[in-house]
Amino acid sequence: MRFPNPVTRLALFTFLALLAGPLPAAEKLVLPPGPRLVEKNEPGGEWVQDSVAQGITIYSRSREGSALKEFKGVGMIEAPAGSVFAVLDDSESYPSFMPYTSECRVLKREKDTVVAYQRLELPLVSDRDYTLRSKNQTWQGPEGTIYRIRWEPANDQGPAEKAGVLRVNVCEGGWLLEPNGDDSTRATYVIYTDSGGAIPPFIANNGSRVAIRKVFEAIRKQVKDPKYNAAALNLAEVRNRGAE
Repeated sequence: MRFPNPVTRLALFTFLALLAGPLPAAEKLVLPPGPRLVEKNEPGGEWVQDSVAQGITIYSRSREGSALKEFKGVGMIEAPAGSVFAVLDDSESYPSFMPYTSECRVLKREKDTVVAYQRLELPLVSDRDYTLRSKNQTWQGPEGTIYRIRWEPANDQGPAEKAGVLRVNVCEGGWLLEPNGDDSTRATYVIYTDSGGAIPPFIANNGSRVAIRKVFEAIRKQVKDPKYNAAALNLAEVRNRGAE
């Protein structure tokens, strides 16, 4: 999408800034301690607390050579970790509940790897799309099974670029799901992406903050569907058979 003059372009940027919203007021949030999702040898500076709202603490850090920040959201989800993982693993249903997702096609699903194509429908700018390869891991923690999902771009394994849709080449991140008792999960979400186009970094960064909260809100709502409890039980049975 192109805009004919700087005035029109500035009007769009102002609208997107308002759409992203102001930084939320700080509130106190106490979370149980947990391991890091991002390893120490990965790129990026130190995490700095950015904001706290809606039961989610957001941290940010700089990436060398980029004005775009990497973000980390940490919050509680009132459901077992296995059920939360089942929601995140239900890629085929993303268009029905994940923010901005208009299409999601699983191209390959193996034991612990998923390759999926996604298309995002964003307000006032052209659609974005990408193919991601996600890797899942589990291990036993002090309160039960811990789940980790990590993803990276895999556009070479997905559909070719489409006219009118901007291809995203930088999108990496993941989830860490830690049981907190029997019925709640400490969820950590990390994302670093460059959606491209002419959106200024300060608007893109503020938009990422808002998107993180929208994603948490969507998952908190979706996990109430009983089918994810059943899916979590099936996953547990598969892991137990594999351990025998």
